[in-house]
Amino acid sequence: MAGRKKSNTEPEEQDDNEDTVDDTNRREIRHKYRELMLSMQQNREDMLSSRNNKLTEVLEEANKIFSGVSRAREAALDAQFLVLASNLGKEKASQLHADMTVFDPTSFTEDLLSFMGINRMESAEDDSDNDFTVGFLPSDAWQRLGTEADKYFKKTPTFHYMLGSFKTEPPAVRQKIERQRKTNKTEEKRVMPAQLKKMEESHQEATEKEVERILGFLQTYFREDPDTPISFFDFVIDPDSFARTVENIFHVSFIIRDGFARIKLDQDKLPVIEPVAQENETKVDKDNQPRHQGIISLSQQDWKEIVETFEITEPMIPAPSAPSNVT
Repeated sequence: MAGRKKSNTEPEEQDDNEDTVDDTNRREIRHKYRELMLSMQQNREDMLSSRNNKLTEVLEEANKIFSGVSRAREAALDAQFLVLASNLGKEKASQLHADMTVFDPTSFTEDLLSFMGINRMESAEDDSDNDFTVGFLPSDAWQRLGTEADKYFKKTPTFHYMLGSFKTEPPAVRQKIERQRKTNKTEEKRVMPAQLKKMEESHQEATEKEVERILGFLQTYFREDPDTPISFFDFVIDPDSFARTVENIFHVSFIIRDGFARIKLDQDKLPVIEPVAQENETKVDKDNQPRHQGIISLSQQDWKEIVETFEITEPMIPAPSAPSNVT
């Protein structure tokens, strides 16, 4: 029983010893922080002086003490110390002066006058009310200062037009040119219809001659054999030329339109053409005759099939340049 009691009391005694050591270290850390803050307040002038590094030494000492901080109470003292040290550092920094930021007007004026070439040997007598005496400046002093200052100012570019200056005078010459051009165009328009009309008349004259020539062939074939109807395809088809075939159909249409020939169907329902008798021309009014118009569609393949089907070997309407065999 005695051994059991002894074993139960040993851990409690060890815990108490550890707590005692920990409390002692914490009290010592708090004491050091208080001493540092009291030293900073008492030696404030030394801390703010730029001739020593007292503030840096105190911060390094606080860093050593902070390595043993493990509880919130000691950490709060460290934060309080940092606030005090930060305020002292800010105040010390504000007392520092850099050459680039400090402007001495008296020194600047002296340098400016020396640059402008003042001659103090010829200065007037000193005035008792003025602490600063200005001598005589040379005649080109301000010009020299302006030339030097001009290098450091950005110049505004001069205004100029990209395509030259605008013309303020009215474009009278251009109006004359435009009127002349309009006159030339009017003359061209007057010439062109005359040329077209001349070409149209020559083309119409050639068409009329070709229509009369084809009508002559039709009347000749009909007089030679009036009992045999003339096949329309045999008459207009040219087996050697598709273009001549189209032209023949075109010209025959004028003959039929003017009433010099007519087309009808034979017993096989195929178109035949025959001229209108001359004695009937006086009896029948051509303008009052009923006319039936139609459109013929003829492709090159149709032309070939007609030539093969009707076995057309020679054209009944020879070309205008070819000699005619018909009497």
